[in-house]
Amino acid sequence: MTITIVEAAAWLTDLEVETVRTDAVQAFLKQETIFVSVTTDDGNTGIGYSYTIGTGGSSVLAMVRDHLLPRLVGADATLVEQVWRDLFASTRATTVGAITSLALAAVDTALWDLRCKRAGEPLWRLAGGFRQAVPLYDTEGGWLHLSAGELVRGALASQAAGWPGVKLKVGKPRLEEDVERLRAVREAVGPGLDIMVDANQSMTCAEARRRAAALEPLGLSWFEEPLPADDVAGHEALARSTTIPVAVGESMYSVSQFREYLQRGAAAIVQADVARVGGITPWLKIAHLAEAFNVDVCPHFLMELHVSLVAAIPNGRYVEHIPQLRAITRSQMRIEDGHAVAPDAPGLGIDWDFDAIDDRRVA
Repeated sequence: MTITIVEAAAWLTDLEVETVRTDAVQAFLKQETIFVSVTTDDGNTGIGYSYTIGTGGSSVLAMVRDHLLPRLVGADATLVEQVWRDLFASTRATTVGAITSLALAAVDTALWDLRCKRAGEPLWRLAGGFRQAVPLYDTEGGWLHLSAGELVRGALASQAAGWPGVKLKVGKPRLEEDVERLRAVREAVGPGLDIMVDANQSMTCAEARRRAAALEPLGLSWFEEPLPADDVAGHEALARSTTIPVAVGESMYSVSQFREYLQRGAAAIVQADVARVGGITPWLKIAHLAEAFNVDVCPHFLMELHVSLVAAIPNGRYVEHIPQLRAITRSQMRIEDGHAVAPDAPGLGIDWDFDAIDDRRVA
């Protein structure tokens, strides 16, 4: 089967955020979405995508158009591993790096979409098929700018809907502010709701250890990205000093980075983002690597795609609820009894609205 590239095989669409989103280091202002369309000689088409949260989208698009797509022509679309490795090797001068990984992901997800469509199977089955419904936790009600009262209302709403967990941002200027906000939520929801916290790489190891000690009595399910992602030693030291599981991965871009964290006991939860690690092909490697270390996978963002991948693997623990594609899709992710349900449609299972996508196209 030969790949042929259709006209406008890669393009960039901007999506405004659905709600105000802030954390300890940044605000999420827009989603730059890089699309790739791959058509084969039997007339089948796969659609893949990647994203940034406000900068670098045009650079990712240039990498796709200038360096990746030309190498696809004539390749066998059924050989997904071979194609990924060839593209990765051809960009060795810029790997491992964010721009290249995001570009590879846009192509790789298109190939997986194509592969699943030709097989007549949904992604969650073809990628492993462990179970169809996976637990869901909410982040939309936990942003850093929200008041303690707003955090409480959001957590109670999630609990009433049957969702098993919520995530709250931390990293206020004073430790006492974080403690007060989290204590208010824990007292409101009781012990039956998982509460996760996310510092978005904002702390030193010393500060993270201080805050973890103060937060331990609240029974937190994990402490996410407390330190810069390249500080493996700091995360290892933190993990040894606290009973709160340490979660990392959304700001990591290769399988080897996850391997080092797992070998050193620096990650109790793996949060690999399929766009940032280079696509579904390496994401599955990371998930199975984590399984070998008896570590759960709870991916970052992209719930419409990650629901199928978490459903595919035995160590998928949670999907993160941050809806961001509703403006350009015709249907929404199904939620039942606090679980996200992976779609049964062949392919990635995302029902794109191409008219809406074209309306927001910028390149």
